[in-house]
Amino acid sequence: MSELSGTSNDQFEALTDIVEAQLAADYDLGSSLAVAVEGEIVCDVWGGWADEAKTVPWGEDTVTNVWSTTKTMTALSALVLMDKGSLDPNEKVATYWPEFAANGKEGIEVRHILSHTSGVSAWAQPVTEDDVLDDEKATAMLAAQEPWWEPGTGSGYHALNQGHLVGEVIRRIDGRGLKQFFAEEIAGPLNADFTIGSPPENHDRISNVVPPPPLPIPDDLDPESVMIKTFTGPAPAAEIAHTAPWRAATIGAANGHGNARSVAKIQAAVSNGGSSSGVDLLSSDTVDRIFEAQSDGVDQVLGMPVSFGLGYAIANPNDALGVTSGRVCYWGGWGGSVIINDLDNKISMAYMMNRMQAGLVGNETSVALVAKLKELVG
Repeated sequence: MSELSGTSNDQFEALTDIVEAQLAADYDLGSSLAVAVEGEIVCDVWGGWADEAKTVPWGEDTVTNVWSTTKTMTALSALVLMDKGSLDPNEKVATYWPEFAANGKEGIEVRHILSHTSGVSAWAQPVTEDDVLDDEKATAMLAAQEPWWEPGTGSGYHALNQGHLVGEVIRRIDGRGLKQFFAEEIAGPLNADFTIGSPPENHDRISNVVPPPPLPIPDDLDPESVMIKTFTGPAPAAEIAHTAPWRAATIGAANGHGNARSVAKIQAAVSNGGSSSGVDLLSSDTVDRIFEAQSDGVDQVLGMPVSFGLGYAIANPNDALGVTSGRVCYWGGWGGSVIINDLDNKISMAYMMNRMQAGLVGNETSVALVAKLKELVG
């Protein structure tokens, strides 16, 4: 089943051709692609299968766990609070969350947790998956531990805990937890089918992710390296996304559920100067702040070059996805999904899939889509 459903305009036919070909080749099992231009969806297609047995087609309302694409929703939540004047990214985290000052973290600023430069890239051992699913316990553990490198001196990808860090700052300021804040301030006004976690009434339309091969982590790394400590603090298997406790938790770095349409619709507020589908979420000045560079170099956890602004990666000449230039901010999810916000062309492109591939940044399909988008729009 490689034929796509949905609609698209001629401008982005080359993108839909890539998705269709990857489904026909059985590289992708089921996937969706969406493009928003000037805050309106102009391409919305989906196809393939929602289950590994290939018995249930990927439908119009199929959603899946999108892993770290969730981080862009957490970042957008922080930007909304910044736009309201309630959150200052240059303020100390401990100003909003006093307990966080423990063990040498008093100087860490909000911008550091938004840009993966805080020195707190995971939980210190001992930690379990159950600890992470308990938001109150997980945030208390992060508040108590020490940073693993000098904050602000470089990035170390906050793979699983960034949502806990940013979400707790949001909760301390606003009173609502991240899940509720995002639903009421962003997804609700946009009528976008994206949730952090997933309520039980949506479970019957979730396409379970198909786990990838193991992460390619070198065998000779020091167990005390930031990379190893991050990827073992803790190291849940992808199958955890199939479970009710995972879906009930607030994992603002990894347990968002949606499809390409919902991701593009929400993130179009970034590419379109703060507005999507006629809803104003941000001022253009706040959008500009995303591009305040916070780090530029080889990330200590990812082991590859990446430049981080406020909440998003920004264009880097050596970028693994090919986002090498322009006023572009982006991120994606474990296994291959991606959201690209091209502010020069007012375009957001999202690709979400269920079969995960090896690696944390991109897969064959997303890399090809990013390259083709760049070719189409210049």
